[in-house]
Amino acid sequence: MERAEVALGGFGGQGIVLAGYIIGQAVSIYDKKSAVLIQDYGPEARGGACRAQVVIEDKAISYPFMENPSVLAIMSQEAYTRYTPSMRKGAPLLIDSTLVKIDKPGDLKVYSIPATGIAQELGRTAVANIVMLGFLTAITKIAPVEAMKKAIVASVPKGTEALNTKAFERGYAEGIKQIKG
Repeated sequence: MERAEVALGGFGGQGIVLAGYIIGQAVSIYDKKSAVLIQDYGPEARGGACRAQVVIEDKAISYPFMENPSVLAIMSQEAYTRYTPSMRKGAPLLIDSTLVKIDKPGDLKVYSIPATGIAQELGRTAVANIVMLGFLTAITKIAPVEAMKKAIVASVPKGTEALNTKAFERGYAEGIKQIKG
């Protein structure tokens, strides 16, 4: 595997950093690769811009910072505006179509899922980030499905494991449908 740079963007309170943590845990603990998570926030604790960056390699990571994400998952309009200019040409851009509208995709491969809408159907908007993780896993194959599920169960609050697993599976199924379709 060559170096993968996964960026997730949204607003504070959407679980963007948790999603980055889950990816890092899935690849490093359950898939035996190296991963580094870097996170940044806007000035507001909730509602401001938020980003998580996960760098993944088969070997030790010598440079942990991201220059051009190889994949970007966006869950807010502000994050779309702020983070898409740094994308690699032809890289997959995954958006939460419930909250993000794009004018012109340019040189990006755009995949959309109504992650927040699916989370609302499941009864809890807070799992939209996990829906997006399922979608990202299907589209990018960034980590094995079982590794992602184990990392999710290990990372979410007790009592929410079944809901979060269902959210992941819904996102994954939608991603598989889109890449086959």
